[in-house]
Amino acid sequence: MLGKSELLEAIAGKNRGVLATAEDRVAILSAIAQLEDRNPTPRPVEALDLLDGDWRLLYTSSQGLLGFERIPLLRLGQVYQCIRAPEAKVYNLAEILGLPLLEGLISVEARFTAMTEKRVNVFFERTLIGLQRSMGYSGPALWIEALQAGKSPFAAKIDLNPERPPGWLDITYLDQELRIGRGNRGSVFVLTKVKSSTP
Repeated sequence: MLGKSELLEAIAGKNRGVLATAEDRVAILSAIAQLEDRNPTPRPVEALDLLDGDWRLLYTSSQGLLGFERIPLLRLGQVYQCIRAPEAKVYNLAEILGLPLLEGLISVEARFTAMTEKRVNVFFERTLIGLQRSMGYSGPALWIEALQAGKSPFAAKIDLNPERPPGWLDITYLDQELRIGRGNRGSVFVLTKVKSSTP
């Protein structure tokens, strides 16, 4: 699709938005809006087979995520949003790069409920923070399997206030390989689906 290739070209080399200039951001938002107008999945919240899986972040305007690049000695590695649609669960994973053997991981677990055909409410439940090696982290799929099996990784655990108001996310574009979302804080997210390594 022409609009998709234009968007991917616009975000290429921008380190998920870290290196985007003000002019770049305007061009990227324009490309996103054009692609959203061509969304092939008009009711994305109901397309559970497309939503389900592990998604890698390509671009965001979220300063909360991009801010990791401003912390001395730390860099933001890969960022994933892993959706387990049958359980209505979502896992946000941010790999943090730093000194050798001290790579970190921030893992946020949440559940979601459908509000409209395009919007979900997201209820954040728990955050895990630690070193990838001590947590036994080797990638998003195996990590989530371990969490769902009840294994308790060696990590700092923060249970989030269940009465905290939920966030929400509008899914504005969805196909078999690309997803675009807009969050309640005004941030935009462009993600690509990770190909499964299992047959």
